[in-house]
Amino acid sequence: MKFKDYNLSQSIVSQLDVLGFKRPTDIQFRAIKHILDGEDVMAVAQTGTGKTAAFVIPMLNRLLVKPRGKYSGIRALILVPTRELCKQIAKVVDDIGANTHLKVLGLFGGVEQDQQIRELKSGLDVLVATPGRMFDLIAQGFVDISKLEMFVLDEADLMLDLGFNKDIKDVIRKIPKDRQTLFFTATINKKIKSLAYDVVKDAIRIQVSPQNPVSKNVNHAVCLVEMDDKRFFLENLLKEYPDYKFIVFVRTKVRAERVVAAMERVDVKSEALHGGIEQQERFAILDRFRRGENKVLITTDVACRGIDIPNMEYVVNYDLPDNPENYVHRCGRTGRGNATGQAMSFCSKEEEPLLIEIEAYTGEEVERYDISESEYQAILSDTDSDLFKNGDYDWQKLMAKNDNPDAWD
Repeated sequence: MKFKDYNLSQSIVSQLDVLGFKRPTDIQFRAIKHILDGEDVMAVAQTGTGKTAAFVIPMLNRLLVKPRGKYSGIRALILVPTRELCKQIAKVVDDIGANTHLKVLGLFGGVEQDQQIRELKSGLDVLVATPGRMFDLIAQGFVDISKLEMFVLDEADLMLDLGFNKDIKDVIRKIPKDRQTLFFTATINKKIKSLAYDVVKDAIRIQVSPQNPVSKNVNHAVCLVEMDDKRFFLENLLKEYPDYKFIVFVRTKVRAERVVAAMERVDVKSEALHGGIEQQERFAILDRFRRGENKVLITTDVACRGIDIPNMEYVVNYDLPDNPENYVHRCGRTGRGNATGQAMSFCSKEEEPLLIEIEAYTGEEVERYDISESEYQAILSDTDSDLFKNGDYDWQKLMAKNDNPDAWD
């Protein structure tokens, strides 16, 4: 089936063709018709499967075919957990609706609200929002969702993780009961089911969840590397594929800055992305990465959910995540849609319990990237780091490690 086979406006079909959308993904195929028919939908699908377009395409079509009438407020609300995701989804809505008269705004905090208020006053059809800024502007009288026609809750599991449960329920109290509700989540558990039952009514349930939640388009493996050696292995990988885009995940913002500094010492350009950076600069960093001006992004899990980067070839888990679900979301930054991708994890001895948790969560053993003693030493010695140039690296400790792995402190 192709998009042109759906009962969609020609203005949307032609734009999908321009954007390179030919055939729907599994989640799109299973969700679009139900949404076009006005049904509530509860969908569970792993990251990278095309969830956003699955609700944006039919949502825009329904807004097109149904006249606005005299109501000047928001017609469709997409509630999301993070500012980066808000900006990204607003762009998807804008891109797919480029040939329509429908207007969209991404509403989030961390930036001045004056321009956002001007756009709200000019009249909007679709609001993509994070809860905080939206409630601020509702209180100020600039956001009207009293006659909302469609409500989309995206990344519902992350919304709960970030403590937005009360905000979601507050939204529900402010919008009409007679509305269409779309509930999208990457994972499902008792808490998420409970929230879903509060939000949707008589919903069509869709679940696209293979036994192993890591996308089949991603080849992922783990390499056993001591904590202090990770920088040399990252350097080796980045220099082996200088034309690839890499997202490198670390555990903390301090680690992110340290890895950027370590790569700078070996003439590898990279940028850090984490919650300690001002919002506008975070957007600018992501934009440079999307355009390929910078090919290496060192980030915390702020970028592991929903962020779609075109032509993303490689993910590196420099540090294993504490939450095994985030392993799946991190790997999902590559191999999106019909593309293929690579993900490599560096696992130190201290992190082996985290690896066990990841394997229990995915239901499969992560492939081990075997490396011999001689290869391990070659990677350490091949660095451009001043540690080796100045003879400061502890070779005796290295040899002790290779003879006896328990010798490390």
